[in-house]
Amino acid sequence: MIVDITGKNVVITAAIRDRITSRFEKLEKWQIMLINPHAVINEEPSHKFRIEVSVSVPGVKLIASAEHEDMYAAINEAGQKLEKQINKQAHRGEARRASHIEIPTDEKEVV
Repeated sequence: MIVDITGKNVVITAAIRDRITSRFEKLEKWQIMLINPHAVINEEPSHKFRIEVSVSVPGVKLIASAEHEDMYAAINEAGQKLEKQINKQAHRGEARRASHIEIPTDEKEVV
């Protein structure tokens, strides 16, 4: 899977690229087509890392962001948020509030 990774005030190393790519590969287990996965890593002046990940799935674009002092923890948190959204999208057709079940009536004559 090809993931676009952008770093603002951060040098993207091979370890960072591998971690982000592996998080996106874990999302493939939901068997939804992931279109144009993208990650932006930004180091804030307060020495916190802000990660924003986005991916398009058929019909909707999903975006998740996380902020943490540890870059790898922020990557994991953003990945978990995106995984929840994809899970919700994958099971969207199955979610029903109520089912209308017909109650069988016995048609016996009372004598």
